[in-house]
Amino acid sequence: MKEKLLKIIENAYTPFSKYNVACIIKMHNGDEIAGVNVENASFKSGLCAEQVAISAAIAEGYTKNDFYEIHVMGSGEKPAFPCFMCRQLLLEFFTLDTLVNSYNKDGEVKTLTLAELCPHAFVYEEEESND
Repeated sequence: MKEKLLKIIENAYTPFSKYNVACIIKMHNGDEIAGVNVENASFKSGLCAEQVAISAAIAEGYTKNDFYEIHVMGSGEKPAFPCFMCRQLLLEFFTLDTLVNSYNKDGEVKTLTLAELCPHAFVYEEEESND
């Protein structure tokens, strides 16, 4: 996986931060969906690599139950963990026992479960109707 991440990380569009991130999502059927971060001058509206990969998977017709595992690589010295917005997005599509593999630029990896990455996750709860 390291080699695949190293190949796509160069495709990131980061004219402002110069911090590239690559993401590969493995699906239950073995397919892999890639994403990279895409910045723009309005920093808040840039896209994280995880957001790009998940969106691409949905656009390809995958559903919530198809997501299996995630690999994220950053161009820095430390492993790149998903930001907090992306952690919430991961909670939408992956189970709490999903492996989140975070790599640094040299390919060193740290693996956590999604539950370990998000110990106090926000989960939407529908109110019960009294009809």
